[in-house]
Amino acid sequence: MTKSTVKIYNCETNETIERDMTKEELQQVEIDKTADDLKRQAKESKAIAKASAEAKLAALGLTAEEAKLLLS
Repeated sequence: MTKSTVKIYNCETNETIERDMTKEELQQVEIDKTADDLKRQAKESKAIAKASAEAKLAALGLTAEEAKLLLS
């Protein structure tokens, strides 16, 4: 497994420092990845639910606009 590193560039001295991530930084990276995965899954779930609802309406011969009118 490769180690994750952090690069810090100092513009004043034109110096670049490269170091291994700390334990806390690695944990934050994992938290961020998990949050991104959960957001992606939620977005996909919403898209699937929308497609399912549209398919059910189509089976009834209705458009989304017509269904809104019926339910209002």
